[in-house]
Amino acid sequence: MTLAAPTQDTPRSPPSQARRAAVAGFLGAVVDWYDFLLYGIVAALIFNHQFFPTADPAVGTLAAFATFGVGFVFRPLGGVVFGHFGDRLGRKRMLLLTVLLMGTATALIGVLPTYSQIGLAAPALLVLLRAVQGFAVGGEWGGAALMAVESAPAGRRAFYSSGVQVGYGVGLLLATGLVSALGHLLSEAAFASWGWRLPFLFTLVLVAAAYGVRRRLAESPAFVAEVDQRPDEPAGLPVLKALKHHPAAFVRIIALRLAELLTMYLVTTFALNYSVDHLELDRALFLDIGMAVGAISCITIPLFALAADYIGRRRVYCLGAALGIVCAFPFFFALEARAIGWIVLFAILLANITHDMVVAVQQPMFAELFGIDYRYSGAGVGYQVASVIGGGFTPFIAAALVEFSGGSWVPVATYMMAGCLLSFVVALWPTTGRRHAMTQAASTIAD
Repeated sequence: MTLAAPTQDTPRSPPSQARRAAVAGFLGAVVDWYDFLLYGIVAALIFNHQFFPTADPAVGTLAAFATFGVGFVFRPLGGVVFGHFGDRLGRKRMLLLTVLLMGTATALIGVLPTYSQIGLAAPALLVLLRAVQGFAVGGEWGGAALMAVESAPAGRRAFYSSGVQVGYGVGLLLATGLVSALGHLLSEAAFASWGWRLPFLFTLVLVAAAYGVRRRLAESPAFVAEVDQRPDEPAGLPVLKALKHHPAAFVRIIALRLAELLTMYLVTTFALNYSVDHLELDRALFLDIGMAVGAISCITIPLFALAADYIGRRRVYCLGAALGIVCAFPFFFALEARAIGWIVLFAILLANITHDMVVAVQQPMFAELFGIDYRYSGAGVGYQVASVIGGGFTPFIAAALVEFSGGSWVPVATYMMAGCLLSFVVALWPTTGRRHAMTQAASTIAD
């Protein structure tokens, strides 16, 4: 593992622009992840009853989690569309569109009639709006991550782009916190009737703040420099160019995201439903854990990113993935024993240490796998395809494994451990050939 000389691939932004790009990426990520994760939390508590009524509660839960996965299915499409125009027209324009689209879809879910009011149209509209959410978030990560990475000072790409992932923690904190607060303030009947809608409508406040900051953001200097060097309008689809030149990069991204996706969604989404339905634990436990995870990540992700800029991204990543392998079974042992203290400890180890170490280095790690003229498409689509494979249907798959195994959690723990192991092995495997992230020149810190 070596450190490359801290050189630049393109002209850099002034410090004020670099900071503004980092803040814009952070705020947009807060909006998108608040909206996206809020759905998962409410799906486990409300949607299975109000939008997918059935005589078998397990079937209703599977249906609710299936619509959770629909959002992930549409994320690659968002990555392709927003990536294409982001590589052609610029990162800033796409970032303005993604935040508006996500906020609108989420607010509409907050006023959507239920099955008892409009019948089958209710779940159909819910699935449609979930698809729009997935489409929007599919274009968000690529633009926000690239804007931050391409504007960052040399040698600080991981730290300056870490706000994109801190936004996930803040979004999780806000979504879980609002649902938990309403659960404490309102009766169960009031929360089920109308209280669950309030967090969805709150997104309009977040959208206004994020949009205001992004409007004042300058375009990525890497993109501007690349456009200036174009002899004419580039031919072909950027995503196809990325696939042609770096097909292995897509597979690598999918494998590297498994440790992140499995730990987070199994701890914050699946475990909420499993602990309430199968172990009869208080739903407030995992809502509180979700709040703790979101709060802690605001500190741990920037610290891990800063460490990665100094000691190497691969070291930080591998340590996190290894911890996920070790903690998968102990977490479920703690659940089965209903040992609250151990549940909290292993949940934090998985969702804050494993998850946060892995995501702290992803922005520059993935961006540097592709050339600038197709980087939004390459990194964005690769990231979102991984979300479908490793994250979107994880709660559904886990719930199905429990049902098929007669209520046993062992297949789910094995699922988590295997994903973390694959991520660890792939991270150890060195990239081959020239590092195309910064094809125009050398990368800042290669690993």
